[in-house]
Amino acid sequence: MKPQPTDSTDRKKAPLVEKKYIFTFILITTLFAMWGFANDITNPMVAAFQTVMELSAAKASLIQFAFYGGYATMAVPAALFIRKYSYKKSILLGLALYATGAFMFIPAANMQEFSFFCISLYVLTFGLAFLETTANPFILSLGTKATSTRRLNLAQAFNPLGSLCGMAVASLIVLPNLISDRRDSSGAIVFNTLDEATKETIRLHDIAVIRDPYVAIGIVVLVMLVVVALAKMPNLRSENKSERHSGTMKRLFGNKEYREGVITQIFYVAAQIMTWTFIIQYADNLGISKATAQNYNIAAMVMFLCFRFTGTFLMRYIKPARLLAIFAICAACCTLGAILIVGFAGLICLVAISAFMSIMFPSIYGIALERVDDSDTSLGAAFLVMAIVGGALMPPLQGTIIDCGSIAGLPAVNVSFVLPLICFIVIAIYGFRSIKYQ
Repeated sequence: MKPQPTDSTDRKKAPLVEKKYIFTFILITTLFAMWGFANDITNPMVAAFQTVMELSAAKASLIQFAFYGGYATMAVPAALFIRKYSYKKSILLGLALYATGAFMFIPAANMQEFSFFCISLYVLTFGLAFLETTANPFILSLGTKATSTRRLNLAQAFNPLGSLCGMAVASLIVLPNLISDRRDSSGAIVFNTLDEATKETIRLHDIAVIRDPYVAIGIVVLVMLVVVALAKMPNLRSENKSERHSGTMKRLFGNKEYREGVITQIFYVAAQIMTWTFIIQYADNLGISKATAQNYNIAAMVMFLCFRFTGTFLMRYIKPARLLAIFAICAACCTLGAILIVGFAGLICLVAISAFMSIMFPSIYGIALERVDDSDTSLGAAFLVMAIVGGALMPPLQGTIIDCGSIAGLPAVNVSFVLPLICFIVIAIYGFRSIKYQ
């Protein structure tokens, strides 16, 4: 369902959320925070697994491949499920898959098998794909079209809050309690020098530390599933149940702006995940512990939040496509600083990238769907969610570069940020190309 332009007077008079939908709105809005938590507690786990299971950066980044690969697998099936059934049934299935993946961390920890952890995250993100594909159009449907965009923005504000909670749990509970990350006076990790029996004892402890937050969120998700199952919710669907899908794909990918938007979204998500995932490795190269390095991730998310509001305000005066291009150029400049400057200043440049990523996902999403027919919006939105697969494809490649140690006289971790730099250039090009459509 695509909001139609309405008179500004109607927008002022219409309630943001109709009284009969307030409880449902609150309930669905919590889902935005729940998938934000899962996204951002997982990013620092790449570095945690790399140390405790003695993996290469490339292999450890398969965590991201599994996590974001789940989105790619389930986004379109989720959209088709919503069309056939109701929003509520789709949410229930999403929550069930989310909880299942979270609880799979228990046998994965018992087996101490890295591949099992990857499978667990893959299943977990089946649920996130269902929730993310469902929650956005459901929020739009809970009231008049005159206030639908503001209503969705309000709900989306809770996603970064969930992200910050995930980062805080990683920073305050998980990473500080990892014995494998303890260092000597010179800043070197002690774990690598221990005998195998001692390593096994530490590994058992640390994997349990990694497991527990996922089990805890699994319990919360189960409680939410029961609440949603018992709650009275409007029986809405994104489109008519009998609607045919023939021609939808042809129309979508015949739309140049939409087609390029999906491709650009792949590059954006790849840039975001690489930037946030490898902040820890970047800081580690400077002798900073994982727990302390995670604080820089939190600082990046705070900047992301603040500049999201700033960017939204600037869109009153600057076309979204033009602002997207400007922010992409600024992000590229910060990335160049992170590549070329070896030291703390380079780390600050890396953190600053998040300020300019703040508006990118929703801006690309909105620009891509702007000229899509109403009847095609559901599947169109699903492919934009599926574009999150970018977070699965590039991190392993960046991990491979990091494993090289040194390239052209620079630390390989610095050079690896050439990949996000390429992504921001692609985003800037899309922004400039889209200006003529607005």
